[in-house]
Amino acid sequence: MDSYNHSFPREAFEPSGHAEPRLSYITQDQYSGKWESNLHTHICTEIFFFTDGHGWFRTQNDEIPVAIHDLIIINDNVPHTELSQDVNPLKYIILGVENLEAITGTEGYIMLHIHNGWKKLMNCLQLMLEEAYESQPGYEEACQHLLQVVLLRLKRQITFSFSEECPPSRSSRDCDLIRRYIDNHFKENITLEQLAELAHMNKYYLAHTFKKEFGASPINYLISRRIDESRFLLRETNHSLSTITQILGFSSLSYFSQCFRRVEGISPRKYREKHR
Repeated sequence: MDSYNHSFPREAFEPSGHAEPRLSYITQDQYSGKWESNLHTHICTEIFFFTDGHGWFRTQNDEIPVAIHDLIIINDNVPHTELSQDVNPLKYIILGVENLEAITGTEGYIMLHIHNGWKKLMNCLQLMLEEAYESQPGYEEACQHLLQVVLLRLKRQITFSFSEECPPSRSSRDCDLIRRYIDNHFKENITLEQLAELAHMNKYYLAHTFKKEFGASPINYLISRRIDESRFLLRETNHSLSTITQILGFSSLSYFSQCFRRVEGISPRKYREKHR
């Protein structure tokens, strides 16, 4: 089972009472050079268990080396991606968990190196994967109970704790969907009409609700994601400004420069010179 993903239907197992952590999906995968390692977000917390290889976990502000026995918990709507070399590619298991948040600093993630108990955690995760793969009657409930065991063992790590969240409203979920779509497709030509159709909302209501949720309209958020990525390209690559403009989906170099200057206060060329 080199690469596997299983998503759990929401109605499969709904805990009673207050909103408890719910397993949304489990993924086992290996990094491939064919991936486009773009920053993206998810609408639930992700727990990464790195099982082999070497690589890096990248957020908007950090690039962290990771290897076997490392664990990263990243909260919902925090941009991130994984990078690795093809020679010794990263392998990992990911749990997507709703109604859960790791109590962290402003960066929205934490990293742990599991010294003790790694094998028992892997036993739980492998049993989860087997249950999901075989999909026998009651497998959803079995996986939910295994999730509780995994979270309990993680809570024993004294360096962090979890908080359980109430489920977001429908409009918040729709805005999260649009934000995640922008994070995953920001290099493409995206219009407000397309986003409104995706969310099945009036475009003016979407713009108002999204700005209320995230402090910026969908189009301004799209521009900010492109500017975030342009900083990385300006610092870490030798791409020309014209090439970066095309990569990020800006309509023209002058428009890219105008947007960049509005955010950074200097031109893209000056920014590159400053950070080289």
